[in-house]
Formats: sequence, C-alpha cells, structure tokens
Amino acid sequence: MSTSRADLSVNGWNAEYVESLYQQWKQDPEAVEPQWREFFRGFELGATRVDESADGGDVHTAHTKQGRVDSLIYHYRDLGHFAAQLDPLGTQRPFPEQLQLESFGLSDADLDESFDPGSLPLENPATLREIIELLEDTYCRTIGAEYMHIQDREQRRWLQKRMETVRCRPKFSDEQKMRLLSKLIEADGFENFLDKRYKGKKRFGLDGGESLVPMLDQIVELGPIHGVKEFTIGMAHRGRLNVLVNVLHKTYDQIFTEFEEAWVEDFLEGGGDVKYHRGYSGEHQTQAGHTVRLTVSPNPSHLEHVNPVVLGRARAKQRLRNDAAREQCVPLLIHGDAALPGQGVTAETLNFSRLEGYAVGGAVHIVINNQIGFTTEPQDYHSGNYCTDIAKAVNAPIFHVNGDDPEAVAFVARLAMEYRQAFKRDIFIDMWCYRKYGHNETDEPSFTQPVMYEKISNHTPVLHQYVDRLVNEKIITRERFETLYEELRTALDAAQTRSRENPVEPTVRAFGSVWAGLSGEYSHEPVETGVDRRTLEKVGAALGNWPEDFTPHRRLSRLLKKR
Repeated sequence: MSTSRADLSVNGWNAEYVESLYQQWKQDPEAVEPQWREFFRGFELGATRVDESADGGDVHTAHTKQGRVDSLIYHYRDLGHFAAQLDPLGTQRPFPEQLQLESFGLSDADLDESFDPGSLPLENPATLREIIELLEDTYCRTIGAEYMHIQDREQRRWLQKRMETVRCRPKFSDEQKMRLLSKLIEADGFENFLDKRYKGKKRFGLDGGESLVPMLDQIVELGPIHGVKEFTIGMAHRGRLNVLVNVLHKTYDQIFTEFEEAWVEDFLEGGGDVKYHRGYSGEHQTQAGHTVRLTVSPNPSHLEHVNPVVLGRARAKQRLRNDAAREQCVPLLIHGDAALPGQGVTAETLNFSRLEGYAVGGAVHIVINNQIGFTTEPQDYHSGNYCTDIAKAVNAPIFHVNGDDPEAVAFVARLAMEYRQAFKRDIFIDMWCYRKYGHNETDEPSFTQPVMYEKISNHTPVLHQYVDRLVNEKIITRERFETLYEELRTALDAAQTRSRENPVEPTVRAFGSVWAGLSGEYSHEPVETGVDRRTLEKVGAALGNWPEDFTPHRRLSRLLKKR
C-alpha cells in the first residue's frame, strides 16, 4: 500500500512525515493527495485554537498540547540553525520567531509540565524545559544543522541520533584536544612566519580560517578506520599552501624554495603555474598506524572548475582499485563561500553526483566561509539563507560551524566522514570564519569593508582562544605552549636558510604512482604487436552471435547474420 495515502493505521503514522505533509498543505493544498487534503481540512476544523489575544505571529496549532510540543521538536530540528551562533566576529542573529513558545500556543507556564519527548534521548516523560534545553544545546550553539530536507528517513534518524545523544558536543580526551591544538599551532605559525618573512608576496593565507587544518586532519585520521585508502582533494587558492604543508606534508624547504624564487622559473620547466595553484601528492601516516594517500589537484583561477576534475580522478582511482563500493577513494572538495553559489560548474557537478556513469559515492564538501567574496557581502552574492543552499538540490546534509570553536569543527568533520561512508552521499560543512588580510596580502580590505575589518583587527585568533581554554582546563601551561610555538618557528627558520643555500625541487613528478616505471624516452626498435590467430577468431565469432534467450532488433538481426 502506498505510504502517501491517508487511510493508514493511526498507529503506523510517522509524526515527522505527517507534519511535513501538513506544512506542504498549508502552503498549497493541491500539493498533497486528495485523501490528505480531506484529513487536514478536518484537522484544522477540530483543532484547538490559541487565544485570540495572541499578537498574530506564526502560530503552529495542534489538536493537543502534546501535539504542539511535537511540532516544537520538529521545528527546532528544522529551523534551529537560524539561532546558532556561527559568526566568529560576534554577529548576533535574532532568535527565530518561529521557535518562540508563543508560536506553538505554549508559554513559560508550561515549562515544568511533562510531555512525551518522542525520539529525543530523554527519559519519558520529560519536562518541556528539559526538551528545549536539549534542542537548544544540539541545534542552537556553534553548530547549525540543516538536514530535515533529506527525504530519506533513515538518514535523518542516523544524523539525529549522533547529534542529539551528545548534544553536538562529545567529550574529547586531553590527547585529542592536544592534537587539535598542535594542528592550530602548525596552521597559525606557518602563516605568521610567511607574513613576517615575505611581506608583499601573495600567498592567499589561511589567516582567520586556521581551523581548516584540524578539520582536514580529523577527516584524514578517521578515513582509514572506515576503509579509505586515498583522498582526492580539490581547492582554490585560500589556504592551499597551508594545506599542502600541514596536511599533505609538502616540506618547508619546497615551499621556501618557491618563495625565494631559487629554482627554474615558472612557465618554463617549472610546471607553468604559480605556487598557490599547484597540486601535490603524498602519504600520511595516521596515529593508528594506517597509511592513506593524499592528492591535491592543480587549480585554475576559475576556482570551482577543479570539482569535476577531482571527481573524475576519484572515479578512475576507484576503478583501478576495483572499488565497486566506492569507499576506498573519497573526494574532498574545498570551496569558497562566494564561488560555490556563483559559478555554474558547481550545480553541474552536483547534478552528476547520483548518475550511474559518474557517481563516486559522494564527496565531502568544505566551505571556507570568509563571509565576503572579494569585496562583496553575502547578501549581494547569493540568494537564499546560506551560500550552501544549492546542496539541498541533491538532498545533502549541511553543517554550519563556527570556525572559532575547534572542537565543534572536529565533531562535524568526523560526522561528515562517517556519514559519507555510511550512505555514499555528498555532505557539506560550511565553516564560518574570516579573511584577515583581504583577497590577497597586497589588498587593503578596510577601503570597502571598514566595519568588518575593524572587528577583525581587534579579534583574538582561534589558536590563542583555544590555548586560553586549555590553560583554564589545566591541559597545558602557557609556558609549554610558548615552547611548542617557538620550536615551530625555529624549524621554519632553519628550512628557510636551507632553501636559500640548497634549493630543492618544489613539485612532484606527475604520474609517479600507478605510472611508475614508464619512461618518456622513445625508441625506434620494432615491437611485437601481433595477436594470436585463435584469439582473433574467437573475437570475430562473438561479434556475429547472440545468446539464445535474447531477441535482437530485426535490423540488428540482419546485420548480425551478415557477419
């Protein structure tokens, strides 16, 4: 029996499903089937109305008070992201009117009344106060989740269980927190060193978005546990050098050789591109002892054009590995917040994501959301609520996360990796951060965004915020942190000195993995290219025959008989 009919057993109805149909019916009665239209007309007729003295806001009415609480739970899951505190620069978004108690015909007087919490991980019954506390902890802090648009109930329930049971705030061990801190030290220290030693040179630094490095580290560390043997990565300029060094392990010597311009010049034998466009590949040893291969593809200035290249590369690698389950090679696509909705190739690539001939089992998408595109503010470079709205076209879950909360960043990174491997679908992480020095290090961004850059100039970087937090938790002392940071500066200084004295090849040879052993040298020596006659006869016979239980098209039948 079709699940769209309204004559199912009452006990068999799913509250979320009925609520979603009800919302569709309220927008357009013709959007649901006739049986449901009749049901909702009767429901509205018999529903208990809220006090007419209410101010006329958006009221979610239900027949019983329990029904109103059920609706509140649904709407927090659906709209709670609007109340999440995502901006590291402190922009406060107003609490959504749709989530206020009055919108459900409830009030503060109901907070200590007990209700059935449904699938929420609370004892049954639970007070309304407890229900709201769990929902706000999960959906309204530094992570905003958009997933109720996903049509597959199993996926929604899977995400709910993993978010609500820990309220999007799992407990990290001291060792895990130190790992996050070490990656922030690497990211921050690298950019600071380049800023001081190479003033005026473009590097498209990650300053303001340093949490990208611990995010990628979490994904790469977790991948092999879930069967991943290789990640293919595509990204634009922003933060590329930092990722190459601190995730793919390109050496400091290689990076500084490029900055010192102490090697074969670009556009000759040097690869024909600038350092923040180039690709790289290498291997990463995880803390658990696994080896995973990482490749970053070169990228043009048309930022999102790398997406289909990376997915095609992943598809080819999956075929080479006989990876029919599409779990051994996972694509990672790192976007800019303006380029993602602004360049049409993004939509084209997403459209290919579920096609049999092109599917790669989903990509993990990460948005470095600087909240500004070159000199344009979000309201002027995309329609809709977020730059990631396009992801809803393929039913991808979207996690918005405050980049100044490294533990929240780590949580969504791990969740994204697990979801991709569980469902082989795309998933998006929208990391809100900022861009400290403008589009590149030679721009003056305060000319066009003086208010924003006044905030940025007074903002404490994420590394120092997290250090303060771990010092307060007595996980590290400030003296130990200073020692770690100084050790990194010393290593960077030594590498710069070496690269000036002994420049190194800063690029990797293309096709050095599966193509190893092939040579570019050509020989005129004759090579045997013949095929055994019996093999040719076998192929020829196969081309003129067909299975006995198959009836070919009559025109093809005549052609095959001639063969």
